[in-house]
Amino acid sequence: MTDTKAEKYWEDTLTPEQYRVLCQHGTERAGSSPLNHEKRNGQYFCVGCGQELFESRTKYESGSGWPSFYAPKEGAVATMLDTSHGMRRDEVHCAKCGGHLGHVFPDGPQPTGLRYCMNGAALRFAPEK
Repeated sequence: MTDTKAEKYWEDTLTPEQYRVLCQHGTERAGSSPLNHEKRNGQYFCVGCGQELFESRTKYESGSGWPSFYAPKEGAVATMLDTSHGMRRDEVHCAKCGGHLGHVFPDGPQPTGLRYCMNGAALRFAPEK
């Protein structure tokens, strides 16, 4: 992560799975996130720094096994090329703290045609009141 917080802070603040995903670029097991089934209106935030990342209206069922969105909040995420595992993918990070969120693929629905395939462990959902 590119935040100025010490590594020890992240280890102490996050669960082991959140730390593995957010700080070590891990991927949670497909279908393991309760956020896959979240259907309420609300917002999704970075579990590390609290940055608002996605609105529930942009969430859709992609069939991938991970929470998927067709668009992030403006300026909320950044991407970079990921060539790990012998693939070329666009890795998605929180624009505020740099935490690893997942990947974005060009096979999503309109209006963007993008699928932001996110690790639920990197997200915190807050339902609308």
